[in-house]
Amino acid sequence: MIERTQLVSFLNAELQSDKIRDYCPNGLQVEGTNTVRKIVTGVTASQALLDAAVAAGADTVLVHHGYFWKNEPASITGIKKARLQTLLRNDINLLAYHLPLDVHPSLGNNARLGALLEADNICAVTSVEPAGVLMQGQFKQSVALFDIAARLKQALGRDLLVHDAGVGSVNRLAWCTGGGQGYIEQAAEAGAQLFISGEVSEQTIHLSRELGIHFIAAGHHATERYGVKALGEYIASNFDVDVQFIDIDNPA
Repeated sequence: MIERTQLVSFLNAELQSDKIRDYCPNGLQVEGTNTVRKIVTGVTASQALLDAAVAAGADTVLVHHGYFWKNEPASITGIKKARLQTLLRNDINLLAYHLPLDVHPSLGNNARLGALLEADNICAVTSVEPAGVLMQGQFKQSVALFDIAARLKQALGRDLLVHDAGVGSVNRLAWCTGGGQGYIEQAAEAGAQLFISGEVSEQTIHLSRELGIHFIAAGHHATERYGVKALGEYIASNFDVDVQFIDIDNPA
């Protein structure tokens, strides 16, 4: 077991959450029990994940997508009330790390996706802040777009949206997990022949065509499963605490 304050301090320091400007509070979002024995990790603090955490006997939930986003309504009603009520009634801590978990050099969503892609020479695209939100890498030999897509489909276990921009095989690529499709222009400027993100917008395909860069949308949820899972495993390797990753299916 571990004290809540010790766990929060450990995670804040590891993820350097105080150095990153974000759209939500990072760290402890809802206070529960002082002593942590069982942590459930997941992508989003949905009601389904909270119910699964209660059923699993967890006293702490650790997610990538928590609560209290910038510009959201402040009133505690409806879905927000039900979620908070579940946490408070069961004395469960909620910890959430958004951008700090995206950009961590080894545990982050982008780092884990790079590992799944089996890319080499992985590094941040330095023109984009915070460092690590847009990553780039390369393959030892050029790879056909649809071979990369097949590899990624198998790794993520979901269908992909693949747009062939007609620029041939891929040596250099860039990626941003989740809703990062807006970085396609920066990816092209960095010299990538392929950009991978979680989501797609209407304008993304036009930009892909006009910039001459292939594009793959691999799913917001699917591309962001691996950071919080890795973070939970890292906690378990450092403390005597039970950690369980629960994947609540989401096709988005």
